[in-house]
Amino acid sequence: MPQFLFKAIILAFASAIQGAAMSIFLFPHCIPSGGAAGIGVLLNHVWAVPHATSIWLLNVVMVILAVKWLGKSNAVWTIFCVGAAAFTIHSLSPYIHHPIENVWIDLVIGALLFGFSVGILFKMGASSGGMDILALIISSFIKRPPGSILFWINSLILLVAGVVIDWKVIMYALICQWIGTRLIDIIGKGTVSIPVLKK
Repeated sequence: MPQFLFKAIILAFASAIQGAAMSIFLFPHCIPSGGAAGIGVLLNHVWAVPHATSIWLLNVVMVILAVKWLGKSNAVWTIFCVGAAAFTIHSLSPYIHHPIENVWIDLVIGALLFGFSVGILFKMGASSGGMDILALIISSFIKRPPGSILFWINSLILLVAGVVIDWKVIMYALICQWIGTRLIDIIGKGTVSIPVLKK
């Protein structure tokens, strides 16, 4: 039980950092934090599908895949992390009406916080939902770092969204992904010491 509580606290903390990074530094500049957000932005632009609806449906599909390919434990922790991040975003967003700094400063800070938090989730056998799950599944088959796989998945989605919507915002999103996924792989390789607990 202490091990379970410790893992829950660490994952909740990491998910809260992820939610804060998006709410405070990325969303005020309309920068999608990843592929799932990119799909949400694209569907909203083309068919007026609400962001929350598309992202929620995507996460349902991804969690089902997590149960099938990564096991029930990963799926449960993913639901927990998605909930914690969503709660943080819901709590902070009403108070963030304007960007903190210029887009480049906020982009770098947001990407570093995002990559650090998702790296911890990956390291401890969970994910933040969305394309993270697909990256973990592919990683388990081809034995490549999940951060690199996540970068290419998200880049493809964001490039499509950029062609349809606005290349400038997508350029920012791709830079965010590059910084974030590099940090994910650094943490995943053990360069940063994170206690790994059983799933």
